[in-house]
Amino acid sequence: MKKSCIKVLKNNGEPLRRELLEAELLDNSAKIICQGDYLYLPLTREPQEYEIRDLPGDLKLTEHEFEEQKGQLKLEDLLDEVPHFELIGDIAVIEDGVLEAEKVAGAIMKVKKNVMTVLASLGPVEGEFRTRRFRTIAGEDRMSTIHKEYGCRYYIDLERAYFTPRLATERARILPQVENGQTVVDMFAGVGPFSIMIGKKSSHIRVIAIDKNPDAILFLRRNIELNAVSNVEAIEGDANLEAEKFASMADHVIMNLPHNAHHFLDAAIKLCAPGAIIHYYDITPEEDLFNSSLNLIDEAARREGRSIEVTETKIVRSYAPHQFNVCIEVKVL
Repeated sequence: MKKSCIKVLKNNGEPLRRELLEAELLDNSAKIICQGDYLYLPLTREPQEYEIRDLPGDLKLTEHEFEEQKGQLKLEDLLDEVPHFELIGDIAVIEDGVLEAEKVAGAIMKVKKNVMTVLASLGPVEGEFRTRRFRTIAGEDRMSTIHKEYGCRYYIDLERAYFTPRLATERARILPQVENGQTVVDMFAGVGPFSIMIGKKSSHIRVIAIDKNPDAILFLRRNIELNAVSNVEAIEGDANLEAEKFASMADHVIMNLPHNAHHFLDAAIKLCAPGAIIHYYDITPEEDLFNSSLNLIDEAARREGRSIEVTETKIVRSYAPHQFNVCIEVKVL
């Protein structure tokens, strides 16, 4: 199988292997290749520029054919049916009501050696602060962990602040759109997965991260220190009110609050400098993926005497039967 990989001199191979393992970039399902003076280390995904920048040794990003690592235990070997679950740091989260939950949890811990806790979600995201409740199925009885994603680390308490790893690819997609010298306002920042990744890209980007949940802001400030990003400003408050302080300053406005982002569109438009991009997230039915949301954005722009130009519409992921998490990106003129 052909995979992205890093080519490095043998002498630098072990320090690099440890770094890639720590960053969850090393693909353990494929065998490392040794050819002449070089090693080829298989990757789980294409790394970001700042991740390559931080790696030790003289290295080259390339592609190579790899053999599958034999003999690795898989969940399919232990379970008749593998249910959906999320990995957040060293915690695995399954849905409550999964048949034989204890057996599933035991299998996950046996196959995923880094998992220390298995939780069951007791219901959907709910309330003003978009939190969930859990119960411990196996392992350590705790809700907090440090999650690693694209070279960033996030301290999270899953019952006190919302986080999903399922938007990791979406966060990485936004990143190249932000340029040096720009200002980003993350209106519903949570523990900082959008804000910190963008801030880490370059110290010449200003990130204003807002959230109403005091626990989320507490964790966000901790994560700013954890990732050594001094260009991310954490603000506890209502985004509708805080936006007044940063009127016409934003080059990018991130609105990751599905179901409720439309309540903040007037504030988002006020934030926008001429030519700014709004990244608007919503949950929509398959028969009306984009049009109704686009109409709401257009109406908000007109109320402020502005106009919009659609730059991107995309389905981010399936959310529920016949419902999708979508992203709509518009330039505000």
